Amino acid sequence: MIKQEKNFDLPRIETKRFILRKFTENDIDDLYEYASDNEVTKFLSWDTYKSIDIAVDYIENILLKYTKNEIAPWGIEWKENSKMIGSIDFVHYDRKNFSAEIGYVLNKNYWNKGIMTEALNEIIKFGFDKMDLIRIETRLDSMNVASERVMQKNGLKYEGTLRKKEFLKNKFIDVKYYSILKDEYF
Repeated sequence: MIKQEKNFDLPRIETKRFILRKFTENDIDDLYEYASDNEVTKFLSWDTYKSIDIAVDYIENILLKYTKNEIAPWGIEWKENSKMIGSIDFVHYDRKNFSAEIGYVLNKNYWNKGIMTEALNEIIKFGFDKMDLIRIETRLDSMNVASERVMQKNGLKYEGTLRKKEFLKNKFIDVKYYSILKDEYF
């Protein structure tokens, strides 16, 4: 009835406008382009990349996870120019409780085009259809209005705000939590 496998082979998911696929070494420059942008990383839990070496290390780490069939990020490749413009993944996967948390990032040159809304929908669908998840959640800096809209457009429900929950980028932030349940999605 419930098919939760120990290993996880990241599939390629194609839409009209983009491809969700595994990262490759060829994506280092594209990754560095958006990960080194302070505006892109403003609300993220990780620091802005200060050198391309960080992008190299990150991709090497992801490639290792792929070889071990561990959960790792999908790169978002824009079909029009074959450019890696962001990533989306299950940043936490709780097999025991059939739940996962999603995280994502997108190159600012591709903001306000509905790309992340579409990508999140694909990953939610994958999580419920292929991973048999019961709950998918995400959290964000309470000041990240754009990301909050992406969640709302995908039917995630606001669960609450934890005040001064995290210390990020030299300040305490309030963290908003959103989730969607399998029976709400279908």
